[in-house]
Amino acid sequence: MKIEHIGIATRTLDDALSFWRDALGLQVVHTEVVEDQKVRVAMLPVGEPRIELLEPTNEDSPVAKFLEKRGAGIHHIAVRVDDIRATLERLKRSGARLIDETPRAGADGCLVAFVHPSSANGVLLELVEHTDSVND
Repeated sequence: MKIEHIGIATRTLDDALSFWRDALGLQVVHTEVVEDQKVRVAMLPVGEPRIELLEPTNEDSPVAKFLEKRGAGIHHIAVRVDDIRATLERLKRSGARLIDETPRAGADGCLVAFVHPSSANGVLLELVEHTDSVND
């Protein structure tokens, strides 16, 4: 396992990019709308891991609810796994509380699943499996 990305909730990508891209000098390598999660994302590498900026696309998205409660900031930490289904099964057997018991489509063609913060010391944990050789 390794850190895949750190997800940062922001009200607008443009506001966040004024710091991460313009002031800090990171390069945006990928943007897309993830309809299932109701977010628009921008990926910026910092070495091997990336910063994933998350902008809600409507008021009922989980990121919009996060912003209402906590404001902009770190939303989740994502770790890359080789076999997301096996990892979910292992976590389930160990008693972890899962938000997603089966993987779903995520950004950049990956499979993703979330582990509830109550099982990860208060951190929303995203599991990520790359599904094509382009992302290796």
